[in-house]
Amino acid sequence: MDTTLRDGEQTSGVSFAVEEKVSIVRLLIEELNVDRVEIASARVSEGEFKSVQKIAQWATAHGHINKIEILGFVDGNASLDWITTAGCRVVNLLCKGSENHCTHQLRKTAKEHLADIKAVIAEAKRRGMEVNIYLEDWSNGMRDSQSYVFEMMDELQHQPITRYMLPDTLGILNPWETRTFCQQMISRYPHLHFDFHAHNDYDLAVANVFEAVKAGVKGVHVTVNGLGERAGNAPVTSIVALIHDQLKLSTNVDESKLYSVSKIVESYSGVRIPANKPIIGDNVFTQVAGVHADGDKKKNLYHNDLIPERFGRLREYALGKNSGKANILKNLEALGIEVDDEAAKKVTARIIELGDKKELVTPDELPYIVSDILKNGVDNQEIQILNYSLNLTDGMRPTATVKVSIRGEVYQQSAAGDGQYHAFSKAMYKIYKSLNKPTPELLDYVVVIPPGGKTNAYVQTIITWKFDGKIFKTRGLDMDQTAAAIKATIKMLNMIEKGNIPVIRHMELP
Repeated sequence: MDTTLRDGEQTSGVSFAVEEKVSIVRLLIEELNVDRVEIASARVSEGEFKSVQKIAQWATAHGHINKIEILGFVDGNASLDWITTAGCRVVNLLCKGSENHCTHQLRKTAKEHLADIKAVIAEAKRRGMEVNIYLEDWSNGMRDSQSYVFEMMDELQHQPITRYMLPDTLGILNPWETRTFCQQMISRYPHLHFDFHAHNDYDLAVANVFEAVKAGVKGVHVTVNGLGERAGNAPVTSIVALIHDQLKLSTNVDESKLYSVSKIVESYSGVRIPANKPIIGDNVFTQVAGVHADGDKKKNLYHNDLIPERFGRLREYALGKNSGKANILKNLEALGIEVDDEAAKKVTARIIELGDKKELVTPDELPYIVSDILKNGVDNQEIQILNYSLNLTDGMRPTATVKVSIRGEVYQQSAAGDGQYHAFSKAMYKIYKSLNKPTPELLDYVVVIPPGGKTNAYVQTIITWKFDGKIFKTRGLDMDQTAAAIKATIKMLNMIEKGNIPVIRHMELP
């Protein structure tokens, strides 16, 4: 049972719009194929009532109304009226599963509470509704007042209840307790259907579900992305993988839709999926170490049963200072780029160099890096930038100071310009003018940004030049577009110095 729209919406700061709720229910039932969806708590608000009505209308029209469940309360007919008027037929009745809650919150005895519960159940059945029971705070009840839990269950087992739901309401259980308590319930009431509802306060929700299923519970409660109050609930992605791979059991869930549904709910909820979250995090199918890529290439040595394609994803190989040639080649292969061994070594060296400046280089940036190395690359540069300083002050023109080495001689100049690169260019022009060296004309200046919109992405600056009747281009790569333009400029000056200009076309001179 998925409870993203009920327990999941109790996440701090999360509130789904009506259209989003209908969309999520459709995704859960028709895309993921979950068995049941708990969509709301009764009597919360007028807005919640309208949302439930809309979902009920959709579910009825598509034959899913019996999969839609509402949390109801032991409040006479009030919750039942709310649920039936909204168009739903299944109530998950919230009862007290610990003596502490019954005594101090309701201020009633177990017998008094049971009488109230039975009255609500009788009315629900009279209306033709299906009833499930939540034993709220059941985990504390099993720790502190088992006699109370069994007194309640000895009576409730004879009621027309479909499922008995065992919530670890405050997320207190550990795996050993979970298995022990579930086994006690199942062995005492073997003819009943039990669900387990985990919370993640100790980061044990998934492990506790594992033990509950091993103990014999027939149903588990989950949310998309682990949304839920406090530390959240058991995430559907991890639970499905756990059941399929570790317990060798089957579910109706379509694994291939887990990632896409998770991303949609992420956008609706505004709660970002952590990059390292199993199955759906951005990094979980990314190999960083070069030795891993090498092992995968030879015999999938670093694969496990969590094959990314199962979940609608692909394996990636990170590009950074820990990358080896195998990582680079895997990424080039995926992009359809072929390079020889010498070029691959240069690309690897550049990736490692760039990786020291930021954590990872993205695959989107790789073509830019390959281009930077293979096109217009100049070795043994005669002209080198030794240092430069760019200053940008509000209300004043940008200035640049440049120190450059030309055939071993060092020169320095400063200039102001209309922009930082313009100031740099003017400083360089001063140096060249003092040496009576010819300078080119800048024809075009293009900044190309990799897709993805990341503000720390490497950008490629492509500058088109005209010199001595020839037109040619140079490229520079950096996280800063001005720095990239400066690199492209130094490449250009070295080409001119060496007379090594890769001509795009000659100018037609009059």
